[in-house]
Amino acid sequence: MPNSSKHIMVVAGETSGDLHAARLVQEIQQLEPSITFSGLGGQHLAACGVKLDADLTEFAVIGFVEVLKHLGEFRKFFYQFLENVRIRKPSVVLLVDYPGFNLRLAKALKKMGVKVVYYISPQVWAWKAGRIKLIERVTDHMMVLFKFEKKFYEDRGVHVEFVGHPLVDEVHSSVSKEHFLSRIGLRADHPVFGLVPGSRTREIETLLPPMLGAAELIAQKVPHAQFILTQAPNITTEQIHSHIKNSSVPLKIVYGDFYNAVNACDMCVVTSGTATLETALLEKPMVIIYKTAFLTYILGRLIIKIKNIGLANIVSGETVVPECLQQQVSPENISHKLLEIYQDPEKFRQTKTKLQRTRQILGQPGASRRAAEIVLAAIA
Repeated sequence: MPNSSKHIMVVAGETSGDLHAARLVQEIQQLEPSITFSGLGGQHLAACGVKLDADLTEFAVIGFVEVLKHLGEFRKFFYQFLENVRIRKPSVVLLVDYPGFNLRLAKALKKMGVKVVYYISPQVWAWKAGRIKLIERVTDHMMVLFKFEKKFYEDRGVHVEFVGHPLVDEVHSSVSKEHFLSRIGLRADHPVFGLVPGSRTREIETLLPPMLGAAELIAQKVPHAQFILTQAPNITTEQIHSHIKNSSVPLKIVYGDFYNAVNACDMCVVTSGTATLETALLEKPMVIIYKTAFLTYILGRLIIKIKNIGLANIVSGETVVPECLQQQVSPENISHKLLEIYQDPEKFRQTKTKLQRTRQILGQPGASRRAAEIVLAAIA
């Protein structure tokens, strides 16, 4: 492994972070092809030439309780990464999101005298605002995706760079709705509802069943309703089929072609996360759902300071689309909230207009290139 000033080590622990990190790495490679990369991440980083010491996305979990179950693996990755830093002596370590792991790493790296660039801010505006002082102390550069994050940091005396959201460049359909529906055997003149259950195993186990139940209720009330189920790349077909085998609703499962699938829908049910932003950028009205371990939720509600949990709503600064949380996640509630919008033409139109404004808030194209320039400036 290289031991030079032209080596960057990367850490991305979630599927979305892995994807954003890969886009950033590709921009750096275009600007400075001689730089090499290694670290912890997932299939997207591996695909663009990053030498991975482990696939951290295989352990992507949410919440206090879930993290405890994998504490041994996280400790192993943590100390092995620090040892690799000592051996490889990178000119900079690029930490992407994943604050529970990455902020601890940043603290250890600072003691080692390693330069740290943090990409995608921890959600300190939602909870654990005390982390701000830690972030200021252990990072050399913080790059944020949202304008309100820049103001939040600056109001507290922290230097921060706003680069915009990389999804603005990436989220678009490659074919028309009519062409895509024809390709998968659905009709463009009939309503289409999307089920987006997430990219984590626990999300599939917890949220796909109520989504399927909601689809059955919608099918009873909406003539000729059609349904698309999106399958994330790291979710197996067996995991999906274990739930849909007993469903009475005919589903078209779309693997990997997420943007065309969502673009083909009239409305979607979406698990809280990056997918809500992607759906918002495609201007599709949705219902956001979220459910985690009971103890995790109770502890979270004690410290989370914001009203909404869906990124599409947080970015907009208002409840643009409805949310179902915890005990509200039921087929009845999901279908009711969805049909409230779908069956009211004016509410449907207003929701789409607000989603268009959300797209504008996310900034101009070129976020990954701007971030790459900041990383290279840090190396220089």
